[in-house]
Amino acid sequence: MKTITLEFPSEILLALNETETEFKQSIRISLAMRLYKLEKLTIGKAAQLAGLSRFEFETVLSENEIPISNLTIADVLEDSKKIR
Repeated sequence: MKTITLEFPSEILLALNETETEFKQSIRISLAMRLYKLEKLTIGKAAQLAGLSRFEFETVLSENEIPISNLTIADVLEDSKKIR
């Protein structure tokens, strides 16, 4: 496990009305969603970064209107041709 230190003004916690633990978790989830959306991480690795189960992370993605699958219609059509 690697540790990254992030400095921020203490007023941020007051403005957000969050504890440091809640803020850290929020940052982890936001970063995981962003990296998943940019296709930098798989859904499994993004869930791991977020500190959530895959199902929990998929729920968070859904709540934030981020598709769980990156398959396009062209991908599905190509796969269906291979099956035939």
